[in-house]
Amino acid sequence: MTKRRLIIFGVLLFSGLVAFVGYTVWLAGEFKTIEPHFAGTCKKVDGVVGAEDLVIDHASGVAYLATDDRRAAIAGEPVQGAIWSYDLNTPDARPVNLTAGLEISFHPHGIGLHTGKDGLTLMVVNHGSGSGVFDGAPDTIEAFKIEGEILKHTGTTKGDLLRAVNDVQPVGNGKFYATIDHGNPSGFSRMLEDYLRLPLAKVVYYNGKSVRYVADDIRYANGVNISLDGQTVYVAGTTDRLVHVFGRDLASGDLWLKARLDTGTGVDNIDVDDGGALWIGAHPKLLTFVEHSKDATLKSPSQVIRVDPESGEVVEVMLDDGNLLSGSSVAARYGNRLLVGPVLDPGFLDCVLP
Repeated sequence: MTKRRLIIFGVLLFSGLVAFVGYTVWLAGEFKTIEPHFAGTCKKVDGVVGAEDLVIDHASGVAYLATDDRRAAIAGEPVQGAIWSYDLNTPDARPVNLTAGLEISFHPHGIGLHTGKDGLTLMVVNHGSGSGVFDGAPDTIEAFKIEGEILKHTGTTKGDLLRAVNDVQPVGNGKFYATIDHGNPSGFSRMLEDYLRLPLAKVVYYNGKSVRYVADDIRYANGVNISLDGQTVYVAGTTDRLVHVFGRDLASGDLWLKARLDTGTGVDNIDVDDGGALWIGAHPKLLTFVEHSKDATLKSPSQVIRVDPESGEVVEVMLDDGNLLSGSSVAARYGNRLLVGPVLDPGFLDCVLP
């Protein structure tokens, strides 16, 4: 190759690299202007750390929060995580630890709720190694029965495919869907998967006996939830900024892709309200959130969107610069109340919608 061709090749390679980096930064939302807004009012509820996911029992008005001090875990000093209740019917309610006596290593991530003939079931993703979500160690799904104000641990599901599990959605009779957020559970290959936006994440289904893959081709599969009629499964793809909509075979658990809804932001956990709308905690600046995960003094913007799963319409309900709440990962509505939780920070928001 001549010197001239080498120069041309080098210029093209450099230009391509610059274009790729610029596109990645743009796609991550780093050029987005954050103009905080929310039409309602919010108060910060203290007493918990890292309320990454939460669900609300609409029959009772009680919320259940999965919390873990992930900064302590990252620092190599993990502390026991917990499931908390929070009664939305009680003025000035305080979170109540329901798992203080749990005798297993417990570091919860995603949480899912199912109401059936046998009552209320909570399922929780557990990173039992205690080292957070970054080491690729095997995960488990812990099942609990809600009996009044008591949370009873009823079982543990293990499996070779349960690595890099992010969220879980029970569907009755001990069965569930769960998201596997990376094809590479840890290390440099995981980082490449993120920054190259490789669609290696998957969804698994547990039929009560074994775990199998039922969906793939997702970039960073995050939150999972199910429609009110049980026939549709929603999966958040964080780095592809999509909500993947799957039809569901109730007998086999098989999924098939129906639609991909473009949200334009880093979607995290999905809540389905009593009208079927999707409420999602999101990260409008994904690279800023990565820096926030490394340094608590760096704020990461928080965002709440509402998505109509039929039309695909996306409405930004809340946007905060990180001073009210940093790094939002979940939003759930109950009547005119809205709860918003963060991945890493202390506390959560209890808001009143207009």
